[in-house]
Amino acid sequence: MPPEATLLEQSKEIKLLILDIDGTIAGRSNQISQPVLEAIAAVQLRGIQVAIATGRMYKSAQRFHRAVKSTLPLLAYQGAWIQEPGQPRLRHCQLQPELALQVLDYYEQSHLRDRISVHFYIDDRLHLRELSADSQDYCDRCETEPTIVGDFRDIVSKDALPTKILAISYDEALVQTCLRDLRDRHNLEDLYLTTSVPHFLEAAHPESNKGSAVKHLAEEILGLSAHQVMAIGDNCNDLEMLAYAGIGIAMSGGPTIVQDSADWVAPHVDEDGVAQVLQRFLLS
Repeated sequence: MPPEATLLEQSKEIKLLILDIDGTIAGRSNQISQPVLEAIAAVQLRGIQVAIATGRMYKSAQRFHRAVKSTLPLLAYQGAWIQEPGQPRLRHCQLQPELALQVLDYYEQSHLRDRISVHFYIDDRLHLRELSADSQDYCDRCETEPTIVGDFRDIVSKDALPTKILAISYDEALVQTCLRDLRDRHNLEDLYLTTSVPHFLEAAHPESNKGSAVKHLAEEILGLSAHQVMAIGDNCNDLEMLAYAGIGIAMSGGPTIVQDSADWVAPHVDEDGVAQVLQRFLLS
């Protein structure tokens, strides 16, 4: 972790601020606090652009994009979907049918089927085989209405490719077992696998990671370099963007591997950690 004086010097170059949602700017309340909103607005007044990068669905993330008054494209589904509201989509990475069905076959093994809730996202719509209690809690937080399909095989085709497959289990040891199993079965070049919270296991196109998406936004759309980017996140799905950014900030309370990889560790989301980071490095 670099000395604070080094980060303060590097922060003078920052032109783009990337923010994760859950665990970063929104905690248990599922809202952004006023101190965080005010700090983000102050950063924007200094000419630093702000973008959201999240694992959430595009439609679920839009209210946060509006709340921070971002004028940039929204990076949703770990960056698989990049779009500025009201404008044509700039990027959409989807799983091929055979890979999606292989992941489904794994989750539908007899020892897993009743222990894991599986979610398929197709064209920014959530599809479920059934509405479990875990899935209902998830839908409530994401403010989305699911489509119950029974058998995912009926909808997966060349014309209906999943953007992401999410498996939910509150047995965190089981999630880690599934993560190891799927990584043993699939190459990194074929399938991106990550956890966004300890009970969420996400599978997507190999280019669907926040690091790739932030690089695309910074370099291809804005003409910036990595050293001009600050990224703030809290979990394993943020690792790639924290590694890419000139300054990568992890939130306290997240996995040790994420905090160890960061240039700085912010206070917890419930302590308005993002506001404190922005005051320290971009507004002082």
